[in-house]
Amino acid sequence: MTSDTPERATPATVAEYAQLLSLAAHEFRTPASVVGGYLRMLQKDSGPLDERQRKMIDEAAKSCARLVALIGELSEIGKLDSSRAAIAIEAFDLFRDLDEVAANVQEGMEREVRLQLSGTPGGARMSGDRQRLLAAFGAFFRALLREQPSAVTIVADRRVVTEMGRTSAVVVIAKDTDVQRAYDAVKQPFDEYRGGMGLSLPIARRVVEQAGGRLWAPVPVDDSDRSIRSAMVVSIPLLE
Repeated sequence: MTSDTPERATPATVAEYAQLLSLAAHEFRTPASVVGGYLRMLQKDSGPLDERQRKMIDEAAKSCARLVALIGELSEIGKLDSSRAAIAIEAFDLFRDLDEVAANVQEGMEREVRLQLSGTPGGARMSGDRQRLLAAFGAFFRALLREQPSAVTIVADRRVVTEMGRTSAVVVIAKDTDVQRAYDAVKQPFDEYRGGMGLSLPIARRVVEQAGGRLWAPVPVDDSDRSIRSAMVVSIPLLE
């Protein structure tokens, strides 16, 4: 092995990393729970607090709840990476269930940013953890919607694709004018480290990969094609 050969993570390294995440989540959760408990007590207290003080307490409680949620996501990543997560296996139709996911995504509505489903409405029978996969697509939808400035339609185009004898459910998530170009473009790893989303995208990527799927982003051909940069394509194998 030469000095410039990238090192691969060994099973021991993965185990140590997962153990570190588990310990960190546990250590963070305890003080965060205590702070959250005291803030809730103050919120219920009818003592002499003025409006400004109550508003500060309410904002602190919201931030503490967000911190607790992030700790939970950190713990989930550790479980997924160490294969300790309880994965439910069931058969379901991804394309049909995405209707419900899209209906519950409200991100961007105040800016007239809309989500629209297109393509095949059903026929994507697969086996996996239905709840986790649907939550993953919810995170994908919100990620693209929140990045749009205003007055645009994001399309989640559903298609069944067979390549090299393997049939997969493919969902192309892009601006309505960019769907086919995003699908045809050269593939690159999707940037899951985006601000404002917590750890939902790293979790979503892991869930897709545990289902045997892939997640990627299109590579723009030139500056005139830059609008596809934020798009993503998800592919998950179907039941034989």
